[in-house]
Amino acid sequence: MPHVIVNGNEEQRLVKRLQEGDKSAAREFYARYAGCLAGVCARYIADEEDIKDVFQNAFAHIFSHIGEFEYRKEGSLEAWATKVMVNESLKFLRTRKRHELLPPDYDVVDESDDDLSISDIPPDIIRQMLSQLPTGYRTVLNLYVFEGKSHQEIARLLGIRKGSSASQFHKAKKMLAKMFKKYNENNSPRQ
Repeated sequence: MPHVIVNGNEEQRLVKRLQEGDKSAAREFYARYAGCLAGVCARYIADEEDIKDVFQNAFAHIFSHIGEFEYRKEGSLEAWATKVMVNESLKFLRTRKRHELLPPDYDVVDESDDDLSISDIPPDIIRQMLSQLPTGYRTVLNLYVFEGKSHQEIARLLGIRKGSSASQFHKAKKMLAKMFKKYNENNSPRQ
């Protein structure tokens, strides 16, 4: 999801208004950041109803804890809100026990990255493909790629071994490569 472009002074004023309980600031925050934060949530959660629940819980957390937030620099509000959304998504996955690993013998066909092109795949199709990954794979992939977490950090967050995190990431990449290849084969111009 693209980052929300907000002038640092505007963002700092918005934080101050939110911390003062200004209702119009809450509406402005929602209008400005809801799309980006919904995209973050959808990277982790596949079911639309679950996304709505997690999204709502994250916004409740944001608004109830905004007083604890310290503005540091331009973009820090979005970064903090994104972290809250990721944490709420992970909390949901833990309580639903959906991040369980697939059995070690789960077979993923090896695909070469050499002939892989995703430049012609629309972003909404890529999001659909991501949502088709098993929950554990999708969660590890998101934490590693989008949140910049190491496998050590992911293991700690999810209560799994570091090797399991690396393995799930590798298998997620292979499954996506297979989906990309199939999409490209089915949507390439016929000669």
